[in-house]
Amino acid sequence: MGAEVYTNELHDALMMKNNTVFWNCWRSKLETVSKCTQVDGTADPCIADKFAVYFKASFSCNDSCKAESLKQDFMRSRCNIYGLPITEAQQFDTELVNRIISTLKLGKACDIDGFLAEHLKYCHPCLPYHLVKLFQLMLFFSYIQTGFRYSYIVPIPKPKESYSKSLTCEDFRGIAISPILLSL
Repeated sequence: MGAEVYTNELHDALMMKNNTVFWNCWRSKLETVSKCTQVDGTADPCIADKFAVYFKASFSCNDSCKAESLKQDFMRSRCNIYGLPITEAQQFDTELVNRIISTLKLGKACDIDGFLAEHLKYCHPCLPYHLVKLFQLMLFFSYIQTGFRYSYIVPIPKPKESYSKSLTCEDFRGIAISPILLSL
């Protein structure tokens, strides 16, 4: 994605003839600060591997025995859990899904499958109907598609002086990018 793709924010700022907003948007989209090329003494191609190891450790459990015990407790109690029936007032319909799609903010990062809010917003008008059917089936069968569980983590530098010192993985925070359909 990169310099080839621009959001509508730049165009909107230009059309509003607001110089401050336009130039702030221009700088944020087009001007780059010197890029980080080394983390923990590792050069560009292997940095992703360093981040993968670091963030995987960040999201792993501290006590695997306790985690397994909690999982077993959940699995035992899960078979006895029954949700309340969904009332007419709680059901979602095509109008609701369409309204949510229309409020999605454009110009955000794409999800792991490459979908953007723009794909949903500018698609054929029958999409909300099919999404409602998909969501209703997911509720009915109590099953979430595997693809809805995947996301990717983008490392963002924590310190403002991140380009003036030697960086480690601890100097980054992870932002998880989830599938766009989860935002509905």
